[in-house]
Amino acid sequence: MDLATLKALKPSEFAQAADGYRATSDMAAAAKDHIDNVVAAGMRGSLKGTARDAALAELKQLSANFHYTQIECGLVSAALNGFVHDMDTARGKLLSALGDADALRFTVGADGSVTYPAGQSRNSVELPPPGGTVTAGAAPQAPGSQSALARLSPDPNPHRAEAIALADRIAAALREATEADAKWEPRIRALKADDDLTVSSHDLADAQSDMGGVREAGQDYLDSIGGPPKDATPARNADWWKGLTDQEREAYLSLHPDLVGKLDGLPAEVRDEANRIVFDEKQAEYRIRLDTIPKPPAKEWTILMTLAGGARVHTDEWMDWDRKYGDDYRHLTASLHGMEAIGNRFDLTGTEGLPEAYLLGFSPDGHGRAIVATGNPDTAQHQAVYVPGTGSDLDGIGGNIDRMTDLWRQTNQAAPGSSVSTITWLGYDAPQDPVKDAPFEHYAYDGAPAYRQFMDGLDASHSGPGEPHRTAIGHSYGSTLIGAAAQRGDLNADDVIFAGSPGVKVGSAGEMDVPKGHVWNEEADGDKVPDIGRYGHGGSQWRIGGGTFIIPSDDAFGANQMNTHAEGSGPDGLKRSEGHSQYWTRGTTALKNQALVVVGEYGDVTAPR
Repeated sequence: MDLATLKALKPSEFAQAADGYRATSDMAAAAKDHIDNVVAAGMRGSLKGTARDAALAELKQLSANFHYTQIECGLVSAALNGFVHDMDTARGKLLSALGDADALRFTVGADGSVTYPAGQSRNSVELPPPGGTVTAGAAPQAPGSQSALARLSPDPNPHRAEAIALADRIAAALREATEADAKWEPRIRALKADDDLTVSSHDLADAQSDMGGVREAGQDYLDSIGGPPKDATPARNADWWKGLTDQEREAYLSLHPDLVGKLDGLPAEVRDEANRIVFDEKQAEYRIRLDTIPKPPAKEWTILMTLAGGARVHTDEWMDWDRKYGDDYRHLTASLHGMEAIGNRFDLTGTEGLPEAYLLGFSPDGHGRAIVATGNPDTAQHQAVYVPGTGSDLDGIGGNIDRMTDLWRQTNQAAPGSSVSTITWLGYDAPQDPVKDAPFEHYAYDGAPAYRQFMDGLDASHSGPGEPHRTAIGHSYGSTLIGAAAQRGDLNADDVIFAGSPGVKVGSAGEMDVPKGHVWNEEADGDKVPDIGRYGHGGSQWRIGGGTFIIPSDDAFGANQMNTHAEGSGPDGLKRSEGHSQYWTRGTTALKNQALVVVGEYGDVTAPR
């Protein structure tokens, strides 16, 4: 880039364009939210039939178009602001050098050369040192010096050294601007969409690639903003976010949605927006990757005849496929199944009065993570944070989300009009095997800090009137994690509910870091998991005096035992829960009692008869 171009450049015009793209991104986001949470939700709540379903399908596609527009326009805005930052820096250096040259009455040429005047004579006999013109990197002595040694000495005209320094500064500024222009031009040029109305997986994968390119090019811009404090508390995360300008927030949302989405303490709406970008792009990436893997052979098994008889074994063809593709195929398939379940919850908003869902955490890595709220926790009067147990992963997240949507519905019956948010928190690596993994306590202790951090984050981001009433709910090994969280720090909850607990690492309700009388427990008929805890489990606490292990179902633990048996009769009667998985079945006493605790209606909770 030449001097005249950089001098005449008006970064403010690019900044105005960035503002325009950001406004378009914001409008697209608002349109998407209106479609999802007002138009489609209203149709689900009031209409039925094939015409409604067809209309909802069209609205879903329209919503996807707006979301894609939001993502791409946000990237363009961030890229333009990154370009402005780099050019402002280079142009500022150029203008500073030109200003200094003007103050010294030096002349700057169009090529960046600097002309300086003659110096002053040291006496009446010698002529004044002549002036001259220099370019960047010029020698200290003017040409024609008598010796090599002399040429290394300072020129008798002090203006020459000043001119060389200015020429070097001008050249450095032009070089910096040229490099910035070369860096940003292909990045910004790549930010374009296909000329159709269908947002495909390839479109979203392309957006993900664009994000990486703009983020890499804009690292200096992001560094100038400053990232969140390292290993900060949710309160400090919240302060960092509040301290950013709207433009800076949009830059982080567009370029680092994965970072923003996982920061406890940030508003639920912000985390949801960030995580939905990650969600859509990862879903697209995984679909494309899965499409590149050959489908497993139709014939997986064969019978191998031995002396002992026939044995069922994998076919050679299937074994060869499994060695090459099996792990990736299973991971991608399981992850996409979980993503589909999360998407289904998004699509349920408005059904039976369900409020909108918030994606407060998401990652398909490993067994996967997902944190899904029904109702906005930042404005809710009552919050319930549920931790699922052994075997929980992204593949099976749908069932755990369903439990919290059913709990929300039940709270709406228990206290109509109350503001409630029920949250499925799969924010840890749950033990996967009930025999090989669940007996070990490290899964609970490894996940407990993240749970405490999330609970603290709900405080930091809460914007409703007064302090929210918060209930921690743990099922099976999830109860073990909650106990470990209370044992090692502040649980930040008002009530605790255990269901099917094998033990919670502490020996009494008084150690659960909630007010006295606010630990609740359910054990259904036929649930074998509590019995396992009594004979030793990763969550069990050895009873003082020895002899057995203590769990929340034991009277000695001191929890309020809640009824899980049938109550009443006729159409309004409640069913009993049986086994390890029916604590959230609709129409059961167990679900009713949990809802009553969540909304603080303790007097209506029933105990076992």
